[in-house]
Amino acid sequence: MKTLPPALQAHLDDGTTTLAWCWKITRADGVSFGFTDHDCPLAFGGTDYEPESGLSASEIRAGSDLSVDSQDAEGALTSDRITETDILDGRWDNALVEVWRVNWQAPGQRALIRRGAIGELRRGRLSFVAEVRSMAHVLGQTVGRVFQGTCDAALGDGRCRVDLNDAAYSGAGAVLDPVRERVFTASGISGFANGWFAFGVLEWASGGNSGRRDEIMLHEVASGLVTITLLETPVRPVASDDTFTIRAGCDKRAETCAAKFSNILNFRGFPHIPGQDAVVRYATADGGHEGAVL
Repeated sequence: MKTLPPALQAHLDDGTTTLAWCWKITRADGVSFGFTDHDCPLAFGGTDYEPESGLSASEIRAGSDLSVDSQDAEGALTSDRITETDILDGRWDNALVEVWRVNWQAPGQRALIRRGAIGELRRGRLSFVAEVRSMAHVLGQTVGRVFQGTCDAALGDGRCRVDLNDAAYSGAGAVLDPVRERVFTASGISGFANGWFAFGVLEWASGGNSGRRDEIMLHEVASGLVTITLLETPVRPVASDDTFTIRAGCDKRAETCAAKFSNILNFRGFPHIPGQDAVVRYATADGGHEGAVL
């Protein structure tokens, strides 16, 4: 049960209330914004809460278990506060949210109702809808090592130690012709083998997506023509002559680590751990159940 400050509780007990909702949103880059559903600006805690944002929220859905509670906040896209470009660039992803209940006649009378983070963000032509998830969503994230057959290191990180800036694992290219939203033919990287960049990363150096990174699903080379298929559609359309830097990918298998990167000493998986086939195995008369190596 939440205990309210005595002054705010007394205001609620009075029967005639002057209450407003306020949202403080802090992005990953440290920039904070304040919004309120009141018709005049409010200020407290060093943050100004602006009314012209047009932000409104749904009811708060909460449960007594450890499920992730959520609330939807809908607002208008404005040129100086929340822009379509910022949403496309992911600046609002996983931003921290504080939801306050405030007496707008005396902002000192307030209570922090909940903390959360922005989850799914849906964008329309003139407005957006942001899902505000409770902090319980952090409990669903993997922490620490994972015991699995494949490697759990990120290619090129401090545990993997592969130098992705090596010319053998990276290249620079340009878009020849956009085929579909996430498929295009490319020049400048024809010297690499088929599939070399599959599961890798492409970083745009020019064009509408400049500075953004996209994951690669397929890298195909046929008759000298290189085709790249991205895992997801870029936030902005790909155009001819857009340049990029591309880096090799890894499917996390021990065989790939040894053959492609000569890096088996740093392999961070457990290739000999029993898999699901061993878990569901049952006794048969043809042997294979003497405790020997599988």
